Amino acid sequence: MKLEVRDLKKSFGETEVLHGISFSVESGRALGLLGRNGAGKTTTIRILMDVFKADSGMITVDGKPFVLKDYQIGYLPEERGLYPKKTVGEQLVYLAMLRGMSAKDAKAQTKKWLARMGVSEYEDRKLETLSKGNQQKVQLAQTLLTSPKLIMLDEPFSGLDPVNSQILKEVIKEEIQNGKLVIFSSHQMSYVEEFCDDIAILNHGDVVLQGDLKEIKREFGRDRLVLSSLSESPKELSECLENAFSDLLDVEKVQKDRVIIRKKQDRNKADILKRLVDEEIDLEFFGLYEPSLNDIFVEKAGDES
Repeated sequence: MKLEVRDLKKSFGETEVLHGISFSVESGRALGLLGRNGAGKTTTIRILMDVFKADSGMITVDGKPFVLKDYQIGYLPEERGLYPKKTVGEQLVYLAMLRGMSAKDAKAQTKKWLARMGVSEYEDRKLETLSKGNQQKVQLAQTLLTSPKLIMLDEPFSGLDPVNSQILKEVIKEEIQNGKLVIFSSHQMSYVEEFCDDIAILNHGDVVLQGDLKEIKREFGRDRLVLSSLSESPKELSECLENAFSDLLDVEKVQKDRVIIRKKQDRNKADILKRLVDEEIDLEFFGLYEPSLNDIFVEKAGDES
């Protein structure tokens, strides 16, 4: 299954919040939908969930118009939607039946997913009596009750401790490996890097970067190197490089324990290393730069304009 979003636009009053965004995601892969607050992530997800309509654009599955009622969708919203004064079991059964399950299947799936999340003991407890982490695990159980083919997760790890986070990580990975199509929105870049094959970064209602995460990292690391010195601080090393090696490289960034440089277009890594050795720079590390997703995100969506 392949879901494609094409040239989606949406305005509220006179303010256009989506300016024609496009991206795609396939079964067995996870897409990280990223952006700062106000970038358009939640609006996009709500259009996918048919909470409101786009002004223009198209959403298709395998080339055909996407009709929400034709698919089992698992949706975990950032703002939680379960009933705090109802017992865990009764509301999960009720919600599963609303989505088309028989009472028998709904009860079986509720027990299965509560056990998988490690919260079976709370089946007959009111939701409000559970810790925030256990409430979140119940939320994810609700998301997966009907074996959805399309799963949308909006900040799924919000408020979780490391133990509960590990359980959710295992479950999400299993769903991806089982061929589910996952759209994953989070501000926690480490989780996105762990799960997502593809990313789409939104900034002020536009997609400013999208594609395979590995290829994007490779492209962002192109022509960049990382250096550190045993005897000089990153700031001192940076000043040395700018003064004595400007014909070979440009200093891009000085970090806590290293310097990131970009080699000149007509130079190669061997040229730079040879000159550093000849000049007796006391190198601790010299190698290719592999950016983190956080580095990429800040570069593409870090402006304040």
